[in-house]
Amino acid sequence: MPDSPEEMIVLLKERWEATGHAPKLASHHNDTPLHLAFTCYAFNPEGKFLLTRRALTKKTWPGAWTNSCCGHPAPGESLHAAVTRRLQAELGVHPDRLDTVLAAVRYRAVMDNGIVENEVGPVVRALLTQPPRPDPDEVETTRWTAWPDLVAAATEGAAEITPWSLITIRELAALGPDPWKWPSIPTHELPGGLH
Repeated sequence: MPDSPEEMIVLLKERWEATGHAPKLASHHNDTPLHLAFTCYAFNPEGKFLLTRRALTKKTWPGAWTNSCCGHPAPGESLHAAVTRRLQAELGVHPDRLDTVLAAVRYRAVMDNGIVENEVGPVVRALLTQPPRPDPDEVETTRWTAWPDLVAAATEGAAEITPWSLITIRELAALGPDPWKWPSIPTHELPGGLH
């Protein structure tokens, strides 16, 4: 199911304190306010990473390869509830396990048409044992890939993926080569709106 125009996002101050909320679609423009988001990096039991290509109809970065899933926690929604909701909406799967591995990644990126992404949010690792069933309004296609290969491509600048994925993959690589050995982050370290 595509994003609803009524979906709300949590607005943040530069110190990542929640200041209110606003409609998601109407908030993404050439002066997008800083808001709360998350990125999810999903792996199967064999250790392969699920790379996804954004639907061509998406408002931001249509058709771009990116992390497994991303989204915006609704006001009052817990991080893992938001991740579970978006995994089901985008990929038709329920995670077998979720762990927060980075407290916050901050990025601002501008598309060629001037639309800005301006977000901060945690990174969640997911275990998927079901095959993805992508919603075509959200995900054009998916591909399982070896994590070390993706890290090498991102580090060398050879990976053609979304700006937030490039930033996040490099931060995750600093945690070590084995994704299942990355330590989990306690809730009190998360940005505003997720405590």
